[in-house]
Amino acid sequence: MATTEVERRRGQLAALSIAAVVIVVGVPLWWRTTETYRAWLPFSQIKDLSKLQLHLSADVEVVFARGTLTPEQQKRLPLTQTQDEEHAVDENTVLRYTHEIKYQTATIMEEEALGKPTAAEADLSLHMLSESPCGSSVVYVIPEVSSLLPENVKVYIGQRRTAILRINAEMRAGKTVEQLLDVLKPQIKQVLQVMSFSHTDITAALSDRVRFNPGSKESMTHSMRAFTFSPGYEITFSLLNPDPRSHRLHWDIEGAVQTYIQPFLTKLSPLANFSIDSQMLHYAMLGVNPRYNNDRGAFILHADSLAHVINPVEARLGSNAASSNPVLNFLLYVPDAQHSPLYIQDHKKMDVPSNAFHSPRWGGIMVYNVKNLYGPEAEFPVNININMAEVMGVFLTQLRLLVGMESSPPPPGFLVAPCGSVGLADWELDRLMWSRSVENIATATTTITSLAQLLDQIGNIVINDNIAQQVSSAVTSVQLAVAELEAGNLGFALQYSKEAILASEKAFFDPSLLHLLYFPDDQKFAIYIPLFLPMCVPILLSLLKMGSEARQRYREKQAKKD
Repeated sequence: MATTEVERRRGQLAALSIAAVVIVVGVPLWWRTTETYRAWLPFSQIKDLSKLQLHLSADVEVVFARGTLTPEQQKRLPLTQTQDEEHAVDENTVLRYTHEIKYQTATIMEEEALGKPTAAEADLSLHMLSESPCGSSVVYVIPEVSSLLPENVKVYIGQRRTAILRINAEMRAGKTVEQLLDVLKPQIKQVLQVMSFSHTDITAALSDRVRFNPGSKESMTHSMRAFTFSPGYEITFSLLNPDPRSHRLHWDIEGAVQTYIQPFLTKLSPLANFSIDSQMLHYAMLGVNPRYNNDRGAFILHADSLAHVINPVEARLGSNAASSNPVLNFLLYVPDAQHSPLYIQDHKKMDVPSNAFHSPRWGGIMVYNVKNLYGPEAEFPVNININMAEVMGVFLTQLRLLVGMESSPPPPGFLVAPCGSVGLADWELDRLMWSRSVENIATATTTITSLAQLLDQIGNIVINDNIAQQVSSAVTSVQLAVAELEAGNLGFALQYSKEAILASEKAFFDPSLLHLLYFPDDQKFAIYIPLFLPMCVPILLSLLKMGSEARQRYREKQAKKD
């Protein structure tokens, strides 16, 4: 009897010991080793980014030349005014624009520059005197009697950040400075809409964040044409010779790139890095049979057929597998002798002057006819030297559109100076930087908030320290970019916005965030129950039996007392 009691007590102690080990050691250890590691994320700051308030500021100088102000008006200068606008794009996005305008009179050296024979020379001389900061603008006001501008031009916009505005004598007669400035405000605003940021461009840059607005269809089409942000782009120039037995083509692509393309890309260096390569493809056809026009004696490629040209040609181009950057393709196609000359017609059945077309976010194709360069008695293959100035002029125009330069006509009475050899004016670069900064901020905030919602909904996704660091870096960069935009520091704003979008996309596309790598709860139960159930059932039954025996002894003791 005593031996049986000892064995029973030993069994109880063993069961209690095993249960204690399982509860005190096993369960915490299993919980710790199987829990999902989730690093800390700044969810409160990310939530604040869902309501974006952008404040864009730019400095403007309005300089009055001799003869535009009366002596009494000159005494009130210099004078500073601020113009503010606010637009609610939607319930979560608010845009505010501020132009701090400083009015002053021209210096002696500026008067000498404004006395040049032409506006282009005056623009260059004013630029040599002082270079305006990135994002700023200078408007020089000249009298009506000045011969600097043509008779039918009231505003000249130069290659730098300078504009020349002509005012009538009636505008200043009998007015105070304040009244004169009120009269000038609409004209100054019109100049700034061309040279600085505009609400239409900024709204189009928010396309990743704001739904499409039918009222800004033109700007949306422009934004869809241009490539989205990337730290680098690959530019490929290809010469397609479908008939090398008839045409032996020669093109100085290296010299043409250095002369026409490289200055343009150098000026765009604050936005991205560009690399250039070239190739020549023989027996490369367009993949579309052009229609022969008997009246003209030429082949016609209609606009409806252009969409079918790219895919067959693209298969021959190849790609740079070592780079993940977008590729801008520029193709020069020389028709074979049996299909020459070849002309491109638009939807109105009118010849395209450049004989070229471009595809949004892909590149451009130009058809270069050479049949008129040799006679019928020529011996094949004919040596053809391609006019690279003509070709690069077309490709540079297409490249401007693909990087986001909008070629809208200026308002009536405006004369915009040609871009020159660089292919890009300073104020055009500023407009592009404003749009890219806002676009990067909008894309980064959308990416970060989407990632935060994903991580909040799927609680078993691992959040590594690297991801948390990228998210925090993106949030900080967005905040800094927004602050720099408000301060008017366009260069810093663009740099921080680039850092924000790179960090946000690196965190969002991290391979460890793929939810397919993790088991849902029902699969976890299916795995762990066969392991824990055989062990837990005997322990649980032993504990229940011990509890039953303890209650039985307690009732017997109470019965003896009674």
